[in-house]
Amino acid sequence: MLLDPDAESGVAYELCQVVGRAILPFRSSDAADQRFGTAFFFQAADDPVGESLLTAADLVGAAGGELSLRASVSEPAGVAPDAITVAEITPGWARFPGDGVAVLPTAGLHRYAGDGSWRWRVQPVPAGIAAGPEVVERSTAAAGSAFVLAHGVRADGSRPLEVAIERVVRDGDTVQITQELPQGYVGAPVFTVHPDATGEVSLYCLGLVLPGVDGHPVATFDRIRAVLPAVRGDA
Repeated sequence: MLLDPDAESGVAYELCQVVGRAILPFRSSDAADQRFGTAFFFQAADDPVGESLLTAADLVGAAGGELSLRASVSEPAGVAPDAITVAEITPGWARFPGDGVAVLPTAGLHRYAGDGSWRWRVQPVPAGIAAGPEVVERSTAAAGSAFVLAHGVRADGSRPLEVAIERVVRDGDTVQITQELPQGYVGAPVFTVHPDATGEVSLYCLGLVLPGVDGHPVATFDRIRAVLPAVRGDA
C-alpha cells in the first residue's frame, strides 16, 4: 500500500516512539572485512524465553560481533557498557544462511546485564505485528510504502537511529526494497502498512534487510518464524 508523504511521515514518527528502543547498532568483528549493520529485539511470545535478537546472517562471523548500546536502552543510567562483545554471550548466534537470518536468544543478554547490575529497557517488535504469509502475499509488483528503522554510519563514526522511507515490491517469492540503503542498514527491520479484513490500515513488520546491490531483498517474517523454533535458549 502506497501512502501519501504526510501519512508516511506520521508512520515514521510513530514507529520511533513504539519500537525505537528495539533497535541496536551492530558491527562484525572481522578486522579485515568489518561490516556495519543493525540488530533488533523481537518478542515471539509473552514468555521472556520467546525474545530474540535478529539480524542478517551475513553480518555475523565466528567472533560474534559487537552490539552498541544507546543510553535509552538500559537502566539505571550510566551503568551499562557502551558496547557488548557478543562472543561473551551464551547462547550465541544461530545462523541460518539459507534464509539470510541470524538469531540470538536474549537469555544471555539479560544474564549479562544482571551480572553487571543493570537491566535492559527495550521495546521489542511484538509478534502481533510480524507479517504472516497472507500479509507478504499482499505485497505486489506495484510499489508500496516501506519504513526501515536502522542505525546508519555517519562520517564521524557515530551510529544514530534513523528512519528511511522507501518503496517495497514483490517479484515472485522475493520481496525487495527498490533502492540501495546506506551503510549500517543491513539487518534492520522493515515495516509496511496494509488494509486488514475490515479495511482498516494496519502496521506490519515485514522482515529484515538483507545485503543487496541497487536494492535489498527482505527476509520476510514467514521465513524468520520458521527458524525461531529451532533456536535453543537457556533461560
